[in-house]
Amino acid sequence: MGRAITGLMLGVALSMAVVPSMAQEAAPASEASTLAAFDAFVEATRETFDVPGIAVAIVKDGEVVLEKGYGFKSLESREPVEPQTLFAIASLTKAFTSVSLSILADEGELSLDDRVIDHLPWFRMSDAYITQEMRIRDLLVHRSGLALGAGDLLYWPTTDYSTEEVARRLRDVPIDGSFRGQYAYDNILYGVAQLVIEAASGQSYADFLQQRILDPLGMAGTRFNSDRLQPGDNVATGYAKADFKDVQPAPRMAWANVSGAGGLYSSVHDLTRWMSMHLAGGTYRDAAGTEQRLFSEKRQQAMWTVVTPRAVGKAPVPELEPAMPNFSGYGEGWSLTDYRGEKLVWHTGGWPGMVSRLTLVPSKGIGIIVLTNAEVGAAFNAVTMRALDAMLDVPGHHEPTRDWNAAYASAVAKSRDEAGEDWRKHLAARDAKSKPSLPLTGYARTYRDPWYGNIDVSMQDGRLLMQFAHTPVLRGSLEHWHHDTFIVRWHERWLNADAFVTFSLNPDGKVREARMEAISPLTDFSFDFHHLRLKPVEQGETNDE
Repeated sequence: MGRAITGLMLGVALSMAVVPSMAQEAAPASEASTLAAFDAFVEATRETFDVPGIAVAIVKDGEVVLEKGYGFKSLESREPVEPQTLFAIASLTKAFTSVSLSILADEGELSLDDRVIDHLPWFRMSDAYITQEMRIRDLLVHRSGLALGAGDLLYWPTTDYSTEEVARRLRDVPIDGSFRGQYAYDNILYGVAQLVIEAASGQSYADFLQQRILDPLGMAGTRFNSDRLQPGDNVATGYAKADFKDVQPAPRMAWANVSGAGGLYSSVHDLTRWMSMHLAGGTYRDAAGTEQRLFSEKRQQAMWTVVTPRAVGKAPVPELEPAMPNFSGYGEGWSLTDYRGEKLVWHTGGWPGMVSRLTLVPSKGIGIIVLTNAEVGAAFNAVTMRALDAMLDVPGHHEPTRDWNAAYASAVAKSRDEAGEDWRKHLAARDAKSKPSLPLTGYARTYRDPWYGNIDVSMQDGRLLMQFAHTPVLRGSLEHWHHDTFIVRWHERWLNADAFVTFSLNPDGKVREARMEAISPLTDFSFDFHHLRLKPVEQGETNDE
């Protein structure tokens, strides 16, 4: 289920001491007990948050301190998680896209200050000024004026649009804020960044990553997308809690149309090489032991500099107050905060059934990667914080005392309580005796959103059925809620994304428009139903352009 390698043990790192080889002498009892304590903590994390499997790796000053798997990569087969087990790392991919652009910038193929339309002349946002002024750097830093998760339904959970089709549909995605005026996380612009890389390099993004990053770093197990997984690959199964309560496998998906935002599969074993390269200022040693440079120090400084500030809010629960940063911002593919007086460079990733976190402490040469096969961010945060406490502790204080599992469990409980209260408010406001204004057949139409495309509402066995035309998994039954509002219950319950669907009528009693919004505040923000503006397709209209 995993092993410590390169002659160092986690207990050694906890005491901030280094020994040349485990073979020379047995680890001191204090180090062995500390390692056992960390193992016990991770196992407690699995139990607390109901996570089938976790993989953890820690590097310090270019050495691998720990590579270990905990639990199971598959509940069905009961096969263990190993350091080489592949997980979908989702948005950890964003840093690979940023590095790819940095490599091309170092080579003079582009500048991060170039306008996007200089490389993709067809590129359009829904605002003409933003179209003209959008720079390559703007694609990476979440300040475009798009709302949180805007346009994510163009690829999420998995659609049949191509990468370029997703990017071209940005012309119809509404702007919600001022350009460069505020932080709002998005994914879709990283798909545009992927196309810029392809235009500037003359290669597919998959080939560029493989030849310019993965092969040089020796990341032999990392795959571009799930559709690039190979027979025999050691791959974890992801798990979701259907209806937020029942654990079940989540289907393996490929984000082939927005790979630059979150397509990669990797392991903690491979990611130790990625972290060590970053902590070494962009340098690494090739197979012959010769030092090579992947990107310049200037580019690394830019990637790790705050471009878009973020507000530092209040801790969700008092137990998490010690984790709150003094500053927060986003650089080029990296989140930037601080902890215990040290700058943190980090990112999280979320995927159906898998979530992850990678954290660097550049001033200390520390890197921590936590991969999980469940949809509970509290788990990777608890393990990361425990490891940070250990690695940053001063000599003589080797046993972290803060219970991060309890702290994050308190936050999870609070969010669930708030979601329950939100639902009770909906129930209280419901007019359960009301009837729809129209017979059900009156709502059965093909609807079109300007940026997503067609969504079909049809009659089947006396019930209304909703189907997103380009997203096969978004198929569900409409249940009447009250008046002209229905609830779509998706057939795939692991989605955890049921939504209200409200129809408005024109003066002639026909549907003018439909709006949607997720029922639960626990639903992933990438289900951006609330951005849809669904209008009935008139007779004679045949496509969704």
